[in-house]
Amino acid sequence: MIFGFAVTVAVAATVVALWSFVQSARNRLPDNPLLVALAVLELLLVVQLVIGIVLLAGGDRPGSLATYLAYLIGCLLVLPVGAAWALAERSRSSTAVLGIACLAIPVMVLRLNEVWSGATA
Repeated sequence: MIFGFAVTVAVAATVVALWSFVQSARNRLPDNPLLVALAVLELLLVVQLVIGIVLLAGGDRPGSLATYLAYLIGCLLVLPVGAAWALAERSRSSTAVLGIACLAIPVMVLRLNEVWSGATA
């Protein structure tokens, strides 16, 4: 994996998570700018997926292919599931749900890079 890009994704997810928690503390519902930030973050995760697939196609191999693919694909699912939950129940807590979903991304990206570097399940 490209470490600098992974750091960018992790930092972006942390910033959006903080924004979500501030909105939740201010008793705000998820608004359009926050949803746009989530969409940009999801786009970064799609780019990460493409990078991962290109590296695999190029012959590079992670420590555990199954674990690597699970994290690579799992990263893509966290935000849509969190957003669907938040939009189904538009309340102060739904904004916090978005923040929690965003906090899961840096953890998953860190683990993705550990697996790529040779760690196993």
